[in-house]
Amino acid sequence: MREGYRSGLEASIAKQIKSREGKAAYEVEKIRFVQPAKNRTYTPDFKLKNGLYVETKGRFTVSDRMKHLYIKDSNPNIEIRFVFTNPQAKLYKGAKSTYADWCDKYGFKYAKGEIPEEWFE
Repeated sequence: MREGYRSGLEASIAKQIKSREGKAAYEVEKIRFVQPAKNRTYTPDFKLKNGLYVETKGRFTVSDRMKHLYIKDSNPNIEIRFVFTNPQAKLYKGAKSTYADWCDKYGFKYAKGEIPEEWFE
């Protein structure tokens, strides 16, 4: 009994509201809020002698992607590059964009399977 709701509980509550009010206003508004800042740390997988950081990823989750945008924004003087198992993997099931597309969009260099020789220079 989900009928367009995300869970059975939502559907049940909608039914209750409809019986009392005739209609259930479901997800009709967005409420803005500011999430308080958190001081966090990040431990890169590898640091090359030339100062480049290399992060290896099999899966590149949404939380990983957000974290790396925050890191880049907070530390514009460092460079983190990614080595993916498969840079052509989709960002999520059904997505058109890939890990490679995301890197291109946000200015991160990436490679597949191993560190390119030029990254050591």
